[in-house]
Amino acid sequence: MVKISKEAALEYHENGRPGKIEVKPTKSYRTQTDLSLAYSPGVAYPCLEIQQNPNDAYKYTAKGNLVAVISNGTAVLGLGDIGALSGKPVMEGKGLLFKIYGGIDVFDIEVAEKDPEKFCEAVEKIAPTFGGINLEDIKAPECFYIEERLKKTLDIPVMHDDQHGTAIISAAGLKNALDVNGKDISKVRIVVNGAGAAAISCTKLYMALGAKRENIVMLDSKGVITSDRPNLTEQKKFFATDRKDIHTLEEAIKGADVFVGLSKGNVLSQDMIRSMAEQPIVFALANPVPEISYEDAMASRPDVLMSTGRSDYPNQINNVIGFPYIFRGALDVHATAINEEMKMAAVNAIADLAKQPVPDVVNDVYHVNNLTFGPSYFIPKPIDPRLITEVSAAVAKAAIESGVARKEITDWNAYKNQLRELLGQETKLTQKLYDTARAHPQRVVFAEGIHPTMLKAAVQAKAERICHPILLGNDERIEKLAKELDLNLDGIEIVNLRHDNQAERRERYAKILAEKRQRMGYTEQEANDKMFERNYFGMMMVETGEADAFITGLYTKYSNTIKVAKEVIGIRPEYKHFGTMHILNSKKGTYYITDTLINRHPDKETLVDIAKLSAMTVRFFNDEPRIAMLSYSNFGTEESGSPVQVHQAVEIMQQEYPDLAIDGEMQVNFAMNKELRDSKYPFSRLKGLDVNTLVFPNLSSANGAYKLLQSLDPDTEIIGPIQMGLNKPIHFTDFECSVRDVVNITAVAVIDAYVDKVKKGKQ
Repeated sequence: MVKISKEAALEYHENGRPGKIEVKPTKSYRTQTDLSLAYSPGVAYPCLEIQQNPNDAYKYTAKGNLVAVISNGTAVLGLGDIGALSGKPVMEGKGLLFKIYGGIDVFDIEVAEKDPEKFCEAVEKIAPTFGGINLEDIKAPECFYIEERLKKTLDIPVMHDDQHGTAIISAAGLKNALDVNGKDISKVRIVVNGAGAAAISCTKLYMALGAKRENIVMLDSKGVITSDRPNLTEQKKFFATDRKDIHTLEEAIKGADVFVGLSKGNVLSQDMIRSMAEQPIVFALANPVPEISYEDAMASRPDVLMSTGRSDYPNQINNVIGFPYIFRGALDVHATAINEEMKMAAVNAIADLAKQPVPDVVNDVYHVNNLTFGPSYFIPKPIDPRLITEVSAAVAKAAIESGVARKEITDWNAYKNQLRELLGQETKLTQKLYDTARAHPQRVVFAEGIHPTMLKAAVQAKAERICHPILLGNDERIEKLAKELDLNLDGIEIVNLRHDNQAERRERYAKILAEKRQRMGYTEQEANDKMFERNYFGMMMVETGEADAFITGLYTKYSNTIKVAKEVIGIRPEYKHFGTMHILNSKKGTYYITDTLINRHPDKETLVDIAKLSAMTVRFFNDEPRIAMLSYSNFGTEESGSPVQVHQAVEIMQQEYPDLAIDGEMQVNFAMNKELRDSKYPFSRLKGLDVNTLVFPNLSSANGAYKLLQSLDPDTEIIGPIQMGLNKPIHFTDFECSVRDVVNITAVAVIDAYVDKVKKGKQ
């Protein structure tokens, strides 16, 4: 775990724009018409609609995606009562987590009021602004009264996350830990050290899962809470035990099955854990110092199932696993409350998710290869991208079924897709690619079967039903790697191209290639030697129809791969060149960038081919090409160098394709800003159009442009490189590609292969 210094933390909060959150406009505001719609006089119309139907506030305002994080600063983290203003950095941080994990906007509100009645009055008066209220860092027992009152008086979801967030996550963890050790929750003995808001809520939720109150012992700072102790709060009185033989933690924990610590650090000893029952469950959740360290707990008992609140140890109980998605689901159905059914739905969704195969992105972040359900992994990791779909959908469904939803969801697959889009996990374009590929799966050869990324991508593509993978490589090494990575190779063909059993195939491929290239100096012996190379062999599988598409590039230099593709597959007869495209899915729109990989210094003939291929490829993705051919000059202002080549290529394209929206040469700012372009160059064929396809004058500019945009905006999705112009579906990756990148390219290759078959009447 990285040690955080005071200096680093203060610099983080102060540097640049102070604080951690901001407000951004969601509508256009650049023209007088925009401003008139946004404010006076246009704003009057939605106001009147809301007056007639208050629920229209969800339709015309941000209410449905706006949560208030409200605190009075009386119990801020481990700092205690530091006051409302001092707690503001924490509330801003909570707002940041809501946004990045749930896509939810937040106003943090610090109320300088400790009186519960007055605090509630303040919250009730501002509640119409929000779709939900997250109470934060309010001390017990006042927090119990405040939450209960606001739940009764307000018609929007109210949740005190310090209570219920920890309860939901730890309940999911407890449910799964008991599955691991095979114990029955109705029979286990549970010791809860701590009697604050979180401890009370956790224990009540454990009871909702089936734990028996008579099997629960709770302790506060004075020891075991017994029924004969005076001045107990109502909450503590509920959990008071009649047992007279226990007073200390050491006495209470003997023979216990479960310890849940919500107290302070270093109060649990190794001897205490040794005194517990077999396969004890220890949740040491005090932060930042747990009740016992992970190392000490594991050293005391090899069979202990351990959780902490820390990210540097397995099974972290972290509220961020819950609250963004609970509120997301509640907001999306315009819920009037977060009720017990919704909380239990979240518990079960989180617990179930830990039993599913772990996405590659989670393994990569935690630098592991094989997270699987068991003692070291029974709670999902906070960065698991599936949490938003699984937990939010479960909560939304529970809200509908329990009668607190004002909006119905009927298409749950569409809803989950919307959630993925919300956080940029998936876009409509990638959804469409995957759906189309699933409808027509093809045989795809993955060249570098021994590369972990390629192997994972093939397995994932098979799991997502996108293709029928064929792995090239040494079968023993691939199977060994798959075992190390805990990957299931069932149904995946492995071809060891160098094995003796492939000799006939190599000879047959060599003969075909030699005949094809005999006028280019090829001999059959030379072709036979080439068949021991994966790119030659794999491309010949596609050339002969024994496979439908080919993916390569993680190990091979582009120049070598391009050479092989030209020799084996060849360029489509209507072109003299081929190229590649990258698709950029950004918040501003979808853009097609060419040529990003192949042609280093294209002349006008090459640029014409690239433009033609670009138009064809954009239409392949069911979009209408609007092409700007770029340079450092505009419409003939330069009379030498590369701008002339671009200018001449535009002339040829416009003559051959009079209906195609294409123009140039132009600078990129004029391409991207139609108002600027139209005012300066009203003669342009692109007048009034938003450009979506950018043809760059050379490889350096195209490659640099898409990588720069990717670096500046990590939320921009990149699909590519997509091959344009080869006779058959041969697609390239590069060594920087992630598993998801390769799967995306695989989906494109599958569709490419299917379309090719349809054109040739083979499908």
